[in-house]
Amino acid sequence: MYLTTVGLCMVIVIGLYFLNNPQKHSRWFMMRRFINWFPLGMTYAFLYMGRYNLTVSKAALGSLMSKEDFGWIAAAGTCTYALSFIVNGPLVDRIGGKKGILIGALGSSFANLLMGVLTYLVVTHQLKIKLVTAFSTIYALNMYFQSYGAVSIIKIKAYWFHVRERGVFGAIFGSLISVGIYFAIDWGQGIAEMTKAVRGNNPTWLHRAILDVFALKGGGVDATWAVFYIPAIILVFWALIDWWVIKDTPEGAGFPPFEAYDASHGQMHIKLSKMDLLRKVFTSPLMIMIALIELTSGVFRDGITNWYFIFSAEVKQPGALFFQEHWGWLLCLFGILGGLAAGWSSDKLFQSRRGPPAAILCGIVLVTSLVMSGVLYSSPVLAGWAGVVIVMCAVGITSLMSGTAAADFGGRKATATCMGIVDGFAYIGSGLQAVCLSHITTLNWRMWPVFLTPFALLGLIIAIRIWHALPQATRRYIAEVEQQNPPAAAVASTV
Repeated sequence: MYLTTVGLCMVIVIGLYFLNNPQKHSRWFMMRRFINWFPLGMTYAFLYMGRYNLTVSKAALGSLMSKEDFGWIAAAGTCTYALSFIVNGPLVDRIGGKKGILIGALGSSFANLLMGVLTYLVVTHQLKIKLVTAFSTIYALNMYFQSYGAVSIIKIKAYWFHVRERGVFGAIFGSLISVGIYFAIDWGQGIAEMTKAVRGNNPTWLHRAILDVFALKGGGVDATWAVFYIPAIILVFWALIDWWVIKDTPEGAGFPPFEAYDASHGQMHIKLSKMDLLRKVFTSPLMIMIALIELTSGVFRDGITNWYFIFSAEVKQPGALFFQEHWGWLLCLFGILGGLAAGWSSDKLFQSRRGPPAAILCGIVLVTSLVMSGVLYSSPVLAGWAGVVIVMCAVGITSLMSGTAAADFGGRKATATCMGIVDGFAYIGSGLQAVCLSHITTLNWRMWPVFLTPFALLGLIIAIRIWHALPQATRRYIAEVEQQNPPAAAVASTV
């Protein structure tokens, strides 16, 4: 039932994509663009599975990986992810999104195989080491390759989507993040359960299959390493599909040149060096503010996504077992809702401005995190729903800031660099929460949601400051369209 629900949500998202055609593209253009973004998006979703499987492995490994170890491993990965964009953003702007997604998928697949081998050797007692150092190194390698994913998908999106359509694509981007979290948490948890050495009275079929296929020993222990092996195999499959069907630009697919009216409007002929690209981000107060909003969303999203799963396993949640058992499914559905609401309202209610919906979502997180702190022990069900709402808002903010605003203000020439830096800030926030909450939750779980509140307030203040921000080319385009198609009230007043 749960997989069916996720599939239905994706059908709705795809349906909304085809219904939203303000630029009056041809039917074949809409279909070819779908053929382009769907496999690209599924690759990105399974990259998430190969990223958040660390959280599943923490629960499965138990005492072999303490909360402090988990915090340091996650921090090593997220900091690597953030810093990688200084190199990978300009690189993808130069080589294109298709090559970028192939590097990311195949590299992450390799790193996940290494983590699987390490886990296998440790749980079967063939290698006696502390997991934290070795895991931190390989997980950092994984996150380096993961960083190619987001910049590649947004780089390709910038060429295929007009600014007035990008809010809706931001919703698609948020949906892909949400589906990826579902794959990571629920599928990952299912894999962990199905690869237990004994469940009930007999070894599970998947446990036996993993041992047989890979000719491994260790029939008496849980095959936890499968949570790394399976995403690795899936990523190779989608990389092959990407190599076959993806085109970086509409021209590459046989369409005429396409003008998106973003910050690169009229400047596509200008060549930018790596330093020019980085300067475009770090000397722009607006880009810094967008990046800081994304930092706060990184704190919210991973501060709840990772730690609720651990909290519910450590602290009994009477009446709220549903959240623990279907955490990934809930985050998927509400993440899709958050991305759709943010993207739709941005394009339809705020003239493609990204600040207003981001401010609204930050305000909701501020209130909800305070409520969650107050009911954390007294009302497990309300605390669970509060966590779901916070992640929903965080996905909406990410879809606006990383998925849309960075491309709008960076323009097609600098999309990957700008998006990479902005998304990198999200993972600076994620690394910050990983280290801080690993210690805070050891002392007092009640301070866990309280930790999120100052970041929600910071995000709200900055989002209000960029409330009216739009690229100049977009502003001129909207003015021209309004001149050609004046509102009905204005027409009536001239009659």
